[in-house]
Amino acid sequence: MRVCVIGTGYVGLLTGACLAEIGHHVICIDNDVEKVALIQSGKSPIFEPGLDEVVESGMKAGKLQFSTDLATGVVHGEILFITVGTPALPTGENDTRCMEAVARSIGSHLNSGYKVIVNKSTVPIGSGDWVRRIVLDGVPERQQKIAGFDVVSNPEFLRKGSAVYDIFNPNRIVLGSNSEKAIAMMQQLYMPIVKREFAENKNLPAVPVVVTDLTSAEMIKYVANAFLDPSIENINVAIRSLWNTCNFQRV
Repeated sequence: MRVCVIGTGYVGLLTGACLAEIGHHVICIDNDVEKVALIQSGKSPIFEPGLDEVVESGMKAGKLQFSTDLATGVVHGEILFITVGTPALPTGENDTRCMEAVARSIGSHLNSGYKVIVNKSTVPIGSGDWVRRIVLDGVPERQQKIAGFDVVSNPEFLRKGSAVYDIFNPNRIVLGSNSEKAIAMMQQLYMPIVKREFAENKNLPAVPVVVTDLTSAEMIKYVANAFLDPSIENINVAIRSLWNTCNFQRV
């Protein structure tokens, strides 16, 4: 499948390189010219065991490319991953300005082809619908009737120091969307991982795929983070505020 990963930070570079490793054709986009040049020269800006090897493998196979041209990436990708940073503000909220700019830019480059827009950034719960509105806001008026896309929440559960291992050997994959077509494309994307084709132990059962709605998938990420944080006051507040909107059996 053709994939575009927007943002080559920790999650973005790992996602792009590992998807190329399992056979997809990936273009990673970043507006940092120096970073892109560094990666193209074979030097990763991130240290993570195994990452250099999968980046080199993907580039040599012609399945992993890097560019600063977002339009090229959007045209190329059937599936577009948004992995830009959303740093915490002094208020404790996430700064989503970069994500908003990317979503709007994606909209401006959409054509008649169907796209799946996947959020992997850490965002406030309920952001899936917000991303959809921002993308639509960026679509030129002449394209609005033919630009087709759906939004998916696909949270990551990577541990620093074993992230490459975690991608190829996940204990579950979470997909949240209101579109059956988008979910089907994501299941196809991850099929080699689900079948354990790149796992350390290929004899294990298939990786469970949790399919749910957008908001519940976003909530799953927050709940997972809560187990890593000794203070869960904020997650309790989030759960109470979303009691009537999330599928808590799925979470």
